[in-house]
Amino acid sequence: MIKNTLNSGVTFDLESLESSLKKLQKESSNSNFWNDGKHASNLLKSISRIEKQIKFWKNLNQQREDMEVLFEFYESGDAELIELNSEISSFELNIQEVELKLLLGKKEDIQNAIVSIHPGAGGVESQDWAKMLYRMYKRWAELQNFKLELIDLQQGDDAGIKDVTFEIKGDYVFGFLKAEAGVHRLVRISPFDSNNRRHTSFASVFVCPAVDEQIQIDIKQADLRIDTFRASGAGGQHVNKTDSAVRITHLPTGIVAQCQNQRSQHKNKNQAMKILKARLYQAELDKEKQRNKELENKKLDIGWGSQIRSYVFHPYNMVKDHRTKEETGNIQSVMDGNLYKFIRSYLLNQMELTQEKKYKD
Repeated sequence: MIKNTLNSGVTFDLESLESSLKKLQKESSNSNFWNDGKHASNLLKSISRIEKQIKFWKNLNQQREDMEVLFEFYESGDAELIELNSEISSFELNIQEVELKLLLGKKEDIQNAIVSIHPGAGGVESQDWAKMLYRMYKRWAELQNFKLELIDLQQGDDAGIKDVTFEIKGDYVFGFLKAEAGVHRLVRISPFDSNNRRHTSFASVFVCPAVDEQIQIDIKQADLRIDTFRASGAGGQHVNKTDSAVRITHLPTGIVAQCQNQRSQHKNKNQAMKILKARLYQAELDKEKQRNKELENKKLDIGWGSQIRSYVFHPYNMVKDHRTKEETGNIQSVMDGNLYKFIRSYLLNQMELTQEKKYKD
């Protein structure tokens, strides 16, 4: 079945995908293919991505057909209900993945994501909250079979973390995680308060698309100030006894990136440059959104007025997104990385806002 519409309403076109794949494969077979290394690398990535898409669509279509046969078996008494329900649940999960990807249409959505988490005011309380959010995104990456690579981590003095930056690698990671950019608010009985009082803590999450060879970012060496310093975090004696940490400042914009997690100054510099390019690219995206009056302010104060989501552990359990009004009482599931409902509602909300703007124009 070359072209098909699933019962969920999702339409796919294998013929178009396979045609695109053949064109790319033909180009990759040219004798001068490797003359341009960057172009060759990008083309091979595109081939791999399309191959995965074709495999996914074929498997999904086969799963639908198998489910139809299984339903016939169930009606005739040759299959158990539990077996049918299991197949339906698996199919629904795959449909959810399709639905989310269909909501992502911008060129940067398919990129990996570089995520930074910064605790707000409040010392150990907010630092512990930042650590909890870091764990939540690690669990989310694991559930999605994405790879998380730690770039920079500064431990808190007593507990939690002062700052963490990491990259999550996989198809459409930025498209998904852009829903998480903003200030996250925690309400709980503090484990650090001997009087068991309720505390409110804040942490900001910044999400940038990782910049690959396909995205050109022009950075002049004269616009950079590169500082080296002694790493303060864990990492062994070598890390703490040498000036291996690197901080790069882009002078025209004031954007700063640093890394101290690697033992080598050279590796830290490369990672810091990667973060800087991602943040500069995100800054350009933000300017474009601002021109179109679609910008979400990424530099809001970490406080009451700028929160995007609240996580309430006391006096009741609730996670609520203030942009979409999506909420759930199963807070532990969310902290374990089950963010599908919130990401989906955000993407749908953004699509509706875009459609409303087009209608008004």
